[in-house]
Amino acid sequence: LAALLGLALALPAAGRFGGVALHATRLLLNALRAIPELVWAALMVLAAGLGPNAGTLALALHTAGVLGRLFAEALENTPREPADAIRESGGGRMLAFCYGTLPGVWPQLVAYTLYRWENNIRMASVLGFVGAGGLGQMLYVSLSLFQEAQAATVILAMLVLVLAVDGLSGWARQRWVS
Repeated sequence: LAALLGLALALPAAGRFGGVALHATRLLLNALRAIPELVWAALMVLAAGLGPNAGTLALALHTAGVLGRLFAEALENTPREPADAIRESGGGRMLAFCYGTLPGVWPQLVAYTLYRWENNIRMASVLGFVGAGGLGQMLYVSLSLFQEAQAATVILAMLVLVLAVDGLSGWARQRWVS
């Protein structure tokens, strides 16, 4: 969700649609990034109620801002010559982007997305402490009730989840980025 929104916001933020769109989108991306995940979680708990939806929305909004900015930087630093060559030979803007620009930035986009995914897995456990659901909320309840064995199990589950995500991310980086 955040990667798609980030990419959609990165195109105008990289100057692909003119100056007004560039400044408006960069302002939006800065606003999304400036508000920490915990504040987004508190706002989303107020808007969506307690539970995992609030945490998901909070992480998606913040991550969309971060990824949008990173994707825009990657797009700005990509050589325009391949896309220009496609446009000059009669290809449309979408064709030029898909075949001239995207192959050059694809490894960076995948790497940034996987890195933020790893961060979000870790951050999701913290968001549970503000009522945003998930394992963090289970840990908070267990610690509040002094149920050390259950809290240790939740912490172990978090560790296994982070290790699994790290392994999967490493495999995906090798496969898609190299």
